[in-house]
Amino acid sequence: MCGRFVLHTPPESLAEYFDIDVIPDLAASYNIAPSQSVAAVRVPEQDREMVMLRWGLLPSWAKTAKTNYSMINARTETVAEKPAYRTAFRQRRCLIPADGFYEWRQIPDGKQPYYIRMRKDGVFAFAGLWERWIGPDEKIDSCSIIVTEANDTIRPVHDRMPVIIRPADFDQWLDPECRDADAMKELLQPWPAEEMTANPVSKYVNSPANNDAHCIEQVT
Repeated sequence: MCGRFVLHTPPESLAEYFDIDVIPDLAASYNIAPSQSVAAVRVPEQDREMVMLRWGLLPSWAKTAKTNYSMINARTETVAEKPAYRTAFRQRRCLIPADGFYEWRQIPDGKQPYYIRMRKDGVFAFAGLWERWIGPDEKIDSCSIIVTEANDTIRPVHDRMPVIIRPADFDQWLDPECRDADAMKELLQPWPAEEMTANPVSKYVNSPANNDAHCIEQVT
């Protein structure tokens, strides 16, 4: 699945990559965890915007604002049908910037964390969904990351991986008027394995309280 990720690309580079004029003042984060606020690109009306969303989608019909941690990821196989995701999948899709993400491999004495990134480094975009919940005293915009089957690079570590959207498909993915579920599903493919690398890192990353560059340092 995808339960932790990294974003350290400077804001000015994010603005260029996503073609956005104004973005939040983001600090580098090496251990982004569920329930935290994450940067996301969306098109609520006509223009792209980057906003902060709570990671862990809260359906608009939920009775309370309590976060359901199981909703940090939506599976490609059911995203168009599940009540919690289907409306957002049709008209509230977003891009979630990342420089890499973590998965844990089961080993005899526990779980070994791996940091997964592009071989050429650099920012990329997860396929995301966003939703708005309105309560008596607050409004919460939240999101989920879509996951699919793992490619050959990631499969030895985990059987799932986040969907990554190519820049050439940003406009189609973000367009709220494009409600063809089959066309959207065509974009939900595993990223080419040869373009990614997975390196073991210290168990230091296991604690969300640890959030610095040491999290992504490779270990033997």
